[in-house]
Amino acid sequence: MTISISKQEIEKAGAKSAWAFLQVFINKYLDAINGRLTAENMGNLNADQHTLLAFNTFREEVRAGGFVQLIYNGYGGYIFGNPFAKAIRLMGAPELSKLIYKAKDLYDLRKEELEKEVDEEELCEIYSEFEEFDELDEEYIRIEDDEIFKIAQYVDEHIEAFAEVV
Repeated sequence: MTISISKQEIEKAGAKSAWAFLQVFINKYLDAINGRLTAENMGNLNADQHTLLAFNTFREEVRAGGFVQLIYNGYGGYIFGNPFAKAIRLMGAPELSKLIYKAKDLYDLRKEELEKEVDEEELCEIYSEFEEFDELDEEYIRIEDDEIFKIAQYVDEHIEAFAEVV
C-alpha cells in the first residue's frame, strides 16, 4: 500500500519540530491501518514504516508510565520481540537502541512477572518492585529530543522508504 503525504504538510510539520515531522508520517500509517495494527493489516506497511509506528507506541507508553507501563499494556513482545532496537540504531539513534537493549535484558529476565494480569494496587507494587526500569525511564527522557531529531533526519534523507511525497 502506498502512503502519500503532501510536500506542504511535511514542510509545515518540519518547521515546527522533529517530532511534528515524524507525527505526519505516523498519523498517515495509523490512518492506513484504521488506528490499530492487526495481523490482517500488517502488510499495509513496510519495515521502515513499522519501525516508525513502533517508535510512536514506544514513546507514548514510556512517556506516560515508563517501561513498566509499556510492558504491562502488552507491548513488551512488540518492542522487545522484534528487531526494533536494531532498526532504530540503523536509523541513526544509537543511544536509544542501547537503551532498548538494556530494557530488553531486564524484560527477558522477568518477563512472566512483568506480564501477569494484576489489579491497580498490584500494578503500583510492580512499579516499586521493578525499580531497575526507573533509571532507563530517566535516561529515555534525557536522550529523547536528540534521538527524535536523528530519526527525523534519517526519515528526511530516506523519505521514499516512508511515504510518497506528492
